[in-house]
Amino acid sequence: MLARVIEKLVQLALLIGIGISVPTGLRAEDPSEPEGSPVPSFRRDVMPVLFRAGCNAGTCHGSARGKDGFALSLFGYDARGDYERMVNEMVGRRVNTAVPEQSLLLLKATGAVSHTGGKLFASDSEYYATLLQWIEAGAPDDAADIPETSGLQLSTNRLLFQEAGASTTLEVRAVASDASTRDVGKLARYFSNNESVAKISADGQVTAVGPGDTHVFARFSRFTVGVEVIVLPAEAGFDWPNPPAFNFIDELVFERLKNLRIAPSDLCDDETFLRRVTLDLAARPPTVNEYQAFMADPASDKRDRKIDELLADDAFADLWTAIWAEQLRVIGGNYAPDATYVKAADAFYQWIRKQMRTGRPLNEFVAEMVDASGSNLTNGPANLYTMLVHKPQFEPKAFAADFSQVFLGVQIQCSECHNHPFDRWSQDDYYSFVSFFTGIKRKPGVEPRERRIYWDATVPPANHVVDGRPMPARVLGGVKPVDMAGDPRSALAAWLTAPENDLFSRNLANRIWAQLLGRGIIEPVDDVRASNPPVNGPLLNALANHLVQSQFDLRSLVREICQSRVYQLSAKPNTSNVRDTRQFSHAHLRRLRADVLLDSVAAVTGVPRRFNGFPEGTRAIDYYPRESGDTEGPHFGDPFFSTFGRSSRATVCACETKREPTLSQALHMAVGDTVKDRLGAGGEVKKLLEMKRTPRQVVEELFIRALGRKPTSEEGTAMLELVGAAAADESVYEDIFWSLLNSTEFSFNH
Repeated sequence: MLARVIEKLVQLALLIGIGISVPTGLRAEDPSEPEGSPVPSFRRDVMPVLFRAGCNAGTCHGSARGKDGFALSLFGYDARGDYERMVNEMVGRRVNTAVPEQSLLLLKATGAVSHTGGKLFASDSEYYATLLQWIEAGAPDDAADIPETSGLQLSTNRLLFQEAGASTTLEVRAVASDASTRDVGKLARYFSNNESVAKISADGQVTAVGPGDTHVFARFSRFTVGVEVIVLPAEAGFDWPNPPAFNFIDELVFERLKNLRIAPSDLCDDETFLRRVTLDLAARPPTVNEYQAFMADPASDKRDRKIDELLADDAFADLWTAIWAEQLRVIGGNYAPDATYVKAADAFYQWIRKQMRTGRPLNEFVAEMVDASGSNLTNGPANLYTMLVHKPQFEPKAFAADFSQVFLGVQIQCSECHNHPFDRWSQDDYYSFVSFFTGIKRKPGVEPRERRIYWDATVPPANHVVDGRPMPARVLGGVKPVDMAGDPRSALAAWLTAPENDLFSRNLANRIWAQLLGRGIIEPVDDVRASNPPVNGPLLNALANHLVQSQFDLRSLVREICQSRVYQLSAKPNTSNVRDTRQFSHAHLRRLRADVLLDSVAAVTGVPRRFNGFPEGTRAIDYYPRESGDTEGPHFGDPFFSTFGRSSRATVCACETKREPTLSQALHMAVGDTVKDRLGAGGEVKKLLEMKRTPRQVVEELFIRALGRKPTSEEGTAMLELVGAAAADESVYEDIFWSLLNSTEFSFNH
């Protein structure tokens, strides 16, 4: 209040002492002037100009520390604070209502005085006029009940260009909380996900650049909305092969490929299919007996029957136990602060395995964890609250962020300090979601290793960081808070796993698809946001719907995916899809997970890997890392895992599991003990020679063991020449075996 009084005194002194005329904007009460002239709104008109000019962007005054002594909230999430800093922090300088044209807000934006950000708009622009009129009117703040922007509407959700160079302009309308709409095309900001396909100008004009697909986006207020753009390649020489569709997956993928003028690859052969599906569902290569039986089977449905056989095997459940254990950060520890004891980790791990082996619906599996309480030693799912965030004390904010990332694929942590810059989530959404976990407590149990999880109803909800107001628990996207009289996690579990919650079903479907196809329909799988849309939205929706209709049956969705022609396509590209990396027109080459690769080496050599603290015969996929008192944080437990990028479970990020090949991996396979010490130890070559097999038969079986196929005629001839006169020498065959295990073909699924 004092600042406003001083400002008015300064204005009065200027008027009297200098004798200047009253600015136009201050004549509103003059009877000779027409009444009812609209005064620009600070939130609806002024702040959008600042947003459009980039003033409140993270690279300018919207950064955490502001810029050049002036700070704004990022993209305008704190309108009240922005008003105070702009108008009252430096009275008469940034906003000068006595001489509006001398306001720094205008002088710097037009480049009339030195400005780090340069010239943002001209003095004859609509943006300048809006700011000037607002300052002339006395730079008023808005009434408390002004309608807020509640969404954006675009003129279309898809653009199809027949050729490069074509263009069109998007129309953008803002929807307010009172249901009114207005054109904000000149106030929005625009960007493209791939400018080699399509560009979008500052005024929303979309121009096709080259063949392919991408999305362009309009952002206004806290909302980002995208439009899919497809630019067709030249039609000359393209002939759609019209491949048969095995199920709905093929129909949706092929429809998109046809629109993009991309022909899918041919179907893979039986050898490739058998190895691919066995690695994907059983986490190991097929045995020689499995190979021979499958190849000898003349039935047309043998692929479907093989899928069912593998889905019924415990190995499938064990693989998905390992996948879930990574996502949920199951780690065994031996010291108190993290409450992640070996016994607790084993209870959690064995509970997960039981759910996977019995085929429990995924929504029930997740709901039980969310609502779990009690002892972490006897109630496995309660360990969700000890392991998802490894901290001595439970931290609601960290847990909420990891929880959302795992179960929804949404990274809401960006909304802790400001509204999410590229998604719809606001700070209100963030702190309301955190309130689901503020009452979670962990207390010691009967024995030192035990932690008991419970809800403390006396703990208040989270407070908003901007104004300190309490934020009752509310689901993401919800309007009303849930009942906080008791433990709100029951309501959270019900909302999270409900069939109508597409955030949950789409997240699960996308992760399952990525596990089997090598990349998600949304990639990365745990970064779901408006500005990272699916490459095939109808496909993701259909997969999620199938999951819901099957009552969240993991095996049902996996079966559908594996039975599709898309899953069974060859990895060999054709001329039209050789550059495609997104639309699943051919199989992706996928380096095996570290645990699957290690189990594969053990399987084909007949020599298992021993893991400290685990019983003999434990597979790599069944091993989970453990901590010890003399180490800081989790470790891999086996040097092979660290070399080949197994998740250390340091975070819930999907990026923790790495599949990129490295030089150290090649060196380890070539000279490390994983392969070298197993070549003769298992006696597999010796057994073949003792069975009086011919050199050709021995070579053929080694190929089947390692690569899941027989050697080509060229490979067979070369191997037999290498054997030569040393047909009875084990070392020669061990050299051949070593070369197969060191081939790229062995380390990759294809």
